[in-house]
Amino acid sequence: MNPLGLLLGVFLLAFVFALVQVGALTIAFDKLGLSSGSAMLLLLSSLAGSGINLPLFTLDAEGELDPRWRQRQLWMNPLMRQIRAGKVLVAMNVGGGLVPVFFSGYLLSRSALPLTAVVLATALQSLVCYLFSRPIRGVGIGMPIFIAPISAALIAVTVLPEASAPLAYICGTMGVLIGADLMRLRDVGRLGAPLASIGGAGTFDGVFITGIVAVLLA
Repeated sequence: MNPLGLLLGVFLLAFVFALVQVGALTIAFDKLGLSSGSAMLLLLSSLAGSGINLPLFTLDAEGELDPRWRQRQLWMNPLMRQIRAGKVLVAMNVGGGLVPVFFSGYLLSRSALPLTAVVLATALQSLVCYLFSRPIRGVGIGMPIFIAPISAALIAVTVLPEASAPLAYICGTMGVLIGADLMRLRDVGRLGAPLASIGGAGTFDGVFITGIVAVLLA
């Protein structure tokens, strides 16, 4: 396993554990109007889906596979068997991609947010995430972890202060997926990686942290 990825995973898990200990997750879910059962369902769905990547399409790879990928135990991921030489498989992570999309749709219908405000906030957040994200060869698309939640909270409070919490979650998570993932698809061929996962590592990655912290700040 990539030592940097392992270190980041440990840090994120520790961060979420700290949020649980201080009750921050409860506060965030309360601001979104979720019951304890619904909040647990969201958390477990993200956790269960974090290890599932749904293949979408392939892109042409530029250059050779990064040596750091050769050092990993790629046999552990069944998707690796589908990747052909010279190609990059683009997949959607369930926990870090699909779950936030579906939950954002749920919040949108439940909160009756103005569509124009959601589109404006998401567009602004996507631009921020695109500008601050960078392709890192052998790793993926990187971005300072607290840029997205802080910008999402500021945008939500500015655009729709009376419903800033649900808007912060929606524009925060969708902005990361659009700005740092979808808008960066043209860069994945140069990363030296055989797999690009929309939604990142899954549960406790940038998407999850962005949504929760943005709601807390909004």
